Amino acid sequence: MVKKDLGTVTTVTMGQSPSSETYNTEGIGLPFFQGKADFGTMTPSARVYCNQPKKTANADDILISVRAPVGATNIVYQKCCIGRGLAAISALPELTHNKYVLYYLRYFEKDIEAMGVGSTFKAISRNDLETIPIPLPCLDVQKQIAGVLDRVGSLIEMRKKQIDKLELLVKSRFVEMFGDPVTNPMGWEVKRLDQVADSRLGKMLDAKQQTGEDRYHYLANFNVQWFRIDLDKLNAMDFDEASRAEFALEYGDLLVCEGGEAGRTAIWKNEMKDCFFQKAIHRVRCKVDVCVPEYIAWTMYHKAKITNFDGLVTSATIAHLTGEKLKRLKVQIPPLDLQHRFADFVLATDKSKFALQRGLDKLEILYQSLMQKCFAGELFN
Repeated sequence: MVKKDLGTVTTVTMGQSPSSETYNTEGIGLPFFQGKADFGTMTPSARVYCNQPKKTANADDILISVRAPVGATNIVYQKCCIGRGLAAISALPELTHNKYVLYYLRYFEKDIEAMGVGSTFKAISRNDLETIPIPLPCLDVQKQIAGVLDRVGSLIEMRKKQIDKLELLVKSRFVEMFGDPVTNPMGWEVKRLDQVADSRLGKMLDAKQQTGEDRYHYLANFNVQWFRIDLDKLNAMDFDEASRAEFALEYGDLLVCEGGEAGRTAIWKNEMKDCFFQKAIHRVRCKVDVCVPEYIAWTMYHKAKITNFDGLVTSATIAHLTGEKLKRLKVQIPPLDLQHRFADFVLATDKSKFALQRGLDKLEILYQSLMQKCFAGELFN
């Protein structure tokens, strides 16, 4: 397939930030987009407006982030002001279809990101953009490719929304069953976390003590996300026999982030064998005659999002939820049978989410495969 430099088949406009005195949030002037922070899945959302723009993009233009992070794209459906973190790419109607160009730039995004230069913030120039090689089939084929990727992309977004709705359903069910965890309208008994669960921090990583003789995988802060364990990247360090006993994980253990997004919590469900946890993680083991992990995990979520753990999190530089403060965290303790009913609801919802996620994973694999075939000229002639 013939390839052309992007600058020969589109028009590139680099953004320029206007004076801050021309910004407003009242909708006066044009929507003002400054970078990836304004981007959605396909189109940006206006948070700020500008009544004296210096550089603009037109309806149907592609916006691309040219300052860290580099390479992300959206498409706009109205005239707008663009700051220096963005560039606008306008398709030439007789040569290029805007959605085709958008999808190709997304396919090529990692390569664009790698073009970024700069000691503090990575950035790309007009010349970098204009010299991107783009395969150029005829307009009809470009539209066919864009149409296929549109349809698969829409299915992906539909699956994501279905998963989001299930998560919202669990949030709503928690409040419906237990009330507001801040005001405690149902008058549940309140206890300290150390009265209903045992907790401890994980093993300290000491590079000088590593021999490589008893290396095992461990969970770090980035492995623990809300309500799920991310095993895509696992680090390893030495755990001798005593350490393996001390830092073992059991089914139902809560893993709570000590720093970063302090308090972020997931439940260990024996996702793998011989995995332990590092000092950035608290292991919280519920006393089964008092509370269940699913209830405590969702209590942690509401504490994090609504009250920042009742002011227990310290954040002079990086937020921390220390072991002592975690033990002092106050939690409402509803009847155990009610907690079990909530746990059953979470389990049923998780099964539905798992099925949807499996379908989503297949769609995303299909999407990537289609992109590769489309831009290699294998799908349409």
